[in-house]
Amino acid sequence: MWAETVAVTGAGSGIGRAVLLAAAARGARVAALDVDSSAASAAAASALEAGAGGAVAVACDVSSETSVTAAFDAVSAAVGDPGAVFANAGVEVNAPVHSFAVPDWERVVAVNLVGVFLTCREALRRLVAAGRGGSLVCTSSPAAFVGHAGGGNSAYAASKGGVSAFVRSAALDYAPHGIRVNAVVPGATDTAMLTTGVPAAERADAVARLRAAAATQVPLGRLGRPDEVAAAVLWLLSDESSYVTGSHLVCDGGLMAKSANDF
Repeated sequence: MWAETVAVTGAGSGIGRAVLLAAAARGARVAALDVDSSAASAAAASALEAGAGGAVAVACDVSSETSVTAAFDAVSAAVGDPGAVFANAGVEVNAPVHSFAVPDWERVVAVNLVGVFLTCREALRRLVAAGRGGSLVCTSSPAAFVGHAGGGNSAYAASKGGVSAFVRSAALDYAPHGIRVNAVVPGATDTAMLTTGVPAAERADAVARLRAAAATQVPLGRLGRPDEVAAAVLWLLSDESSYVTGSHLVCDGGLMAKSANDF
């Protein structure tokens, strides 16, 4: 039985949902936070079926300070202050820099970077006030470290680069409190986010192309599965990684280790 309450943002789908269910399977009390309230409720219900010690669904827009504060208040009231938090909610908008619309750029940064800050701030306020340790994990990306050959990734890359810098700084600030802050770096993972911006009628073909590309370009020869990334996140959230902070756990099938050159 996991003693902690685990809060996950972006818990309604993809990697966030996989982490929520993995924590539930260990008996944790879980909180599913998502801007889509229906998806959050469905994830919380599945968590209870998976063995969660308790579950709550909370509608939360991580880009809004008032929404995040209210969401953590609701979590604390329902399942207790979270000692393990996965700051994962994210969006992606792609366009060349010279034609990137300012509202789109601001939305990506507001969700991916400001949202991580607000999520972690609420968790840290409670942990510091309680005088207890804890573990925070934030979702970064290979885009924080290398350029994407597909292009148009500037806003997403900038936001995730900010997340990685935030993780290193926060880890140093809160180590004296026994609070660890780390990042997971998922590679191409088989989730709906892979086809963000692709018309619904074209998504099946797009996924097929991505899987074919992964077979030749990813060293392990395939896309990642959400449950594989979830296993990495759960390790970082747990006491099994008790001496790990300020780090990045890359879970990308070896892609970042590979040079694009064959010579």
